[in-house]
Amino acid sequence: MEEKLRNYFEDMVVYKDLKESNFFKSLNLPSFLRDWLLKMFEDEEGHFDVEEITNFIHSYIPSKTDWIGIKNRIVVEGERVKILTRISVDINIKNQEVTFSLPDFALSNKDTIIEPVVWDECKDELVKAKETWGVVELGYRYPENNGKVKGKIKLVSFQNFCPYDIDLEFFKDVRKNFDIHEWIDIVLGTIDYSAAGYTDEHQKLAMLKRLLPFVEKRLNLIELAPKGTGKSYVFGGVSRYGYLSAGKMTRAKLFYDLARHQDGLVFYHDYIAFDEIQKVEFDNPNEMTQTLQGYMEQGTVKIGDKNDVADAGFVMLGNIPQDRMDVFQNMFESLPTIFKTSALMDRIHGFIEGWEIPRMNEGLKISGWALNSEYFSTIMHMLRDDASYRAIVDRIVDYPDNADTRNTEAVKRIATAFLKLLFPNVRSEKDIKEKEFMQYCLRPAIKMRGIILKQMGMADEQYRGKSMPTFKIIDLDD
Repeated sequence: MEEKLRNYFEDMVVYKDLKESNFFKSLNLPSFLRDWLLKMFEDEEGHFDVEEITNFIHSYIPSKTDWIGIKNRIVVEGERVKILTRISVDINIKNQEVTFSLPDFALSNKDTIIEPVVWDECKDELVKAKETWGVVELGYRYPENNGKVKGKIKLVSFQNFCPYDIDLEFFKDVRKNFDIHEWIDIVLGTIDYSAAGYTDEHQKLAMLKRLLPFVEKRLNLIELAPKGTGKSYVFGGVSRYGYLSAGKMTRAKLFYDLARHQDGLVFYHDYIAFDEIQKVEFDNPNEMTQTLQGYMEQGTVKIGDKNDVADAGFVMLGNIPQDRMDVFQNMFESLPTIFKTSALMDRIHGFIEGWEIPRMNEGLKISGWALNSEYFSTIMHMLRDDASYRAIVDRIVDYPDNADTRNTEAVKRIATAFLKLLFPNVRSEKDIKEKEFMQYCLRPAIKMRGIILKQMGMADEQYRGKSMPTFKIIDLDD
């Protein structure tokens, strides 16, 4: 199958050997960045020179502790320095000055400048998103007029992190050449897992549930699992479009900073994953509860003068002891109070049974040809904007007229995400194979939402004894 993968996807395939390439781990690089490097330095057989890659990393991907030395080279020595990092730009309305920040090095807009001639050359790339990965070349604008014009670090040039164009329609067409079992293994390899390390397909699909928020807008999930199953790795290292949060979170940072008139994380990321949810703290729980509920329902942010819609989903990640891994027990009992109210629980679309995912072991590390993680994460990001899949699900999934809307919406949203992830080649209901859609999309969606409903019944007697509506597929031959 690896040869088949290489034949169809050609340049989008890299050789990953996580058992041998442990030096990457010591460099603490996310997988999308690692695969970009492999694509640059590997030959056609997947071989690369470790020293060559290491030298590139040391030259272009400095650590935070190197920043003082870099500033010395730029400001004092007058050098131009190139680094691969995240960059964010801003435009001052009052004076039309364009500035930038480097979040990884705490370089803020007040100390930077992008001069007009440089802005004209790179603005098309830098205005696409709040943050953009790329190779930035930095120089220094010296102070003038006895300090009236202050010295600033300036952007000299910018090269996009992704130098190739991604054709989503090509990706959809190529999927037709693989059966569902092959495709599941391909997706696992893309996120660095070896399909051979799983005991059965049920375990594989349990792992792939984590990718659903990558492909579907405003999909809210919760996963409770034992330690060591790779939750943080998937949500923090696979895609540059997601955000993994831990510790304290404020409403200003998450949604909108009223004092600074600054948009929060939900406007710039595909999902926000709260790691170790038991330890998450909110500065004002009551205020956060109200804002969370409004956002999780319709994606709206209404704070002060802000009334807008964002697309990020929320993923709550928590560790759970062995004796609590039971959908018939109250698994939300140990979570912060904000997540134990039935009103907020009802806005969570689905539950991931993390104990069905095996603990990370050497056999799960990929060693072979696989899709470039950076390429695939961008594909998933692009699929979020494709409404055709939801239209198909709306047409073929039927349920009783008196079915609870939150249950039907959750099931259809999850089923749509499964369809995008596992059957991206589907263009209309005529492409749907009823048995596969039921097995890989609809039934898993019903189960994931059903667990949430059961947990709500344990938290609030109003929901006790409630059951999921009956879903069926409309006869596709009609």
